[in-house]
Amino acid sequence: MGYRNLQRCLRDLEASGQLVRISEPVDPCLEAAEIQRRVYANGGPAIQFDHVTGCHFPMVSNLYGTLERARYLVRDRLEAVRRMIELKIDPAELLRRPFRYARVPWYACGMMPRRCRRGPILAHQTTIEQLPQLKSWPDDGGAFITLPLVYSEDVNSPGLLKSNLGMYRIQISGGRYEPNREIGLHYQLHRNIGVHHAEALRQGRPFRVNIFVGGAPAMTLAAIMPLPEGLSELTFAGILGGHRIPMIVGQPSPASPDSSVEALPIYAQADFCITGTVDNHRQLPEGPFGDHLGYYSLAHDFPVLQVERVYHRPGAIWPFTVVGRPPQEDTVFGALIHELTGPIIPSVLPGVRAVHAVDPAGVHPLLLAIGTERYTPYNPLRRPQELLTQAHAILGQGQLSLAKYLLIVADEGQAPDIHDIAGFFNYLLRRVDWRRDLHFQTQTTCDTLDYSSHGLNRGSKLVIAAAGPPLRELPGELPGELALPPGFVEPRLCLPGVLAVKGPSCEQEAPAASAHRFCEDYSTEQAINRFPLVILVDDSCFTASKLHNFLWVVFTRSDPAADVHGIGSFHQEKHWGCRGSLVIDARSKPHHAPPLVEDPEIVRRVDAMAARGGPLARYL
Repeated sequence: MGYRNLQRCLRDLEASGQLVRISEPVDPCLEAAEIQRRVYANGGPAIQFDHVTGCHFPMVSNLYGTLERARYLVRDRLEAVRRMIELKIDPAELLRRPFRYARVPWYACGMMPRRCRRGPILAHQTTIEQLPQLKSWPDDGGAFITLPLVYSEDVNSPGLLKSNLGMYRIQISGGRYEPNREIGLHYQLHRNIGVHHAEALRQGRPFRVNIFVGGAPAMTLAAIMPLPEGLSELTFAGILGGHRIPMIVGQPSPASPDSSVEALPIYAQADFCITGTVDNHRQLPEGPFGDHLGYYSLAHDFPVLQVERVYHRPGAIWPFTVVGRPPQEDTVFGALIHELTGPIIPSVLPGVRAVHAVDPAGVHPLLLAIGTERYTPYNPLRRPQELLTQAHAILGQGQLSLAKYLLIVADEGQAPDIHDIAGFFNYLLRRVDWRRDLHFQTQTTCDTLDYSSHGLNRGSKLVIAAAGPPLRELPGELPGELALPPGFVEPRLCLPGVLAVKGPSCEQEAPAASAHRFCEDYSTEQAINRFPLVILVDDSCFTASKLHNFLWVVFTRSDPAADVHGIGSFHQEKHWGCRGSLVIDARSKPHHAPPLVEDPEIVRRVDAMAARGGPLARYL
């Protein structure tokens, strides 16, 4: 039951018409990524590249390119996972419906990882430079592994059940890395590998890491799943894949001359495995890399892995994905994660009905939530109270804590669907009171990949909480008497009540100065205040043309503490608010990372491939 390796999975996908193979040569430098982006955008199949330029290993992409295919890959066990989650939400269900949940204890205990002494992965060895040198965007700093399964253990409590399996960016060429001997290990805030690394550093002990590529699809999904503490990713992969994950133990460590020192366990069914030890005494610049916010994450110092062995199985195939401005293939990962874990939110966060990390905004920049005011039903003003407690609870949960804008509304019997983003904004903007409902956190952390603020992992947060009856109706068209300050032009309606205005370039006028000038030009009685939210942008036509453009521009190009302004603003007892429109400056600033743009020559080359009438012509 379930796929035990990647080869079985690909054979099944090809037999069911969900995979096509390209026999002509494809360059892993930019060309494969351009093909992948187009096929994903058109809802196409998985693609196997049989002839990769400069490499004898085939590559495969778009395995998880649609939510339907992602479900298909683990179809045999999705129901088992759902039933486990149901019991997590309400354990008493086991007593009420014992036959429905009779096998759940077996799922949890019978799918623990299996220790073994050998496996296909140990059949062959190679070098880093022989691996596919995938480069996705023109200014990437080198080749990267984009679907790595990074395995680590706590030096104090080693073992399979206390290990961590995560997906962290791996740079295998370029920069200042010594070819074949060093690679870059980029992990971000709130990743468990950081806990393991910190303890190894504290004790001055070697920190060993294994990087697996390929294997059963369940391993990839387990590596990205936000699991509760105490549940091993290897066990979850076993539950999702329907078999115990085989891990090779007892191999002597290549880093130690003492043959009694064991290496880290190796996933027996992986297609590739890179073993190594992190250099605890130095870091090297990793990146740039085109990332999921739609910009390059720039070069910064990150740990260096000293490569010891590179293994591969017979017939190894290199799976990859491409990240960039959403939606991309990782959008499907997010959708599947929400489908599986969304129902558990109310049991983890009491009073919270639903949470949605908005993919078009880059996931972490914008979080929507629906909460409740359970404890004060008698409050005639219906102002946010418990809602603020729930907002802080959300921001205290793992990767949810990286949210930059958290918009939370009270469910008072008519709350919108959390996935209806336009409806959510409409509901919030009709009720929000900018004088009281803005709650900032400054000098705090943000997503490592977010460059809207000054400095790595540094930024601010804004909670907007709205409750109670509507305070206003939202205009659905521009008023004829709307006047703009000098230098501000082309007003466009993004959503009811949301106005985008093209402002001066931040190269011409300091952004804070021009934003203040915009706000100070108005009194709270003027027509612009009919729009509760005004956005200053570089291109108002682009921003207003699609909801996805609005979300991407506004929430990836603004830092709340620096870029949120308001008409009729005031400070009172260290609280900031405004009596007129809230104004967000979402123009590109000089310190922002550059956006991702395709290489024109590669675009022309793939255009020609599409015109040849080949197997991918209808998907490109």
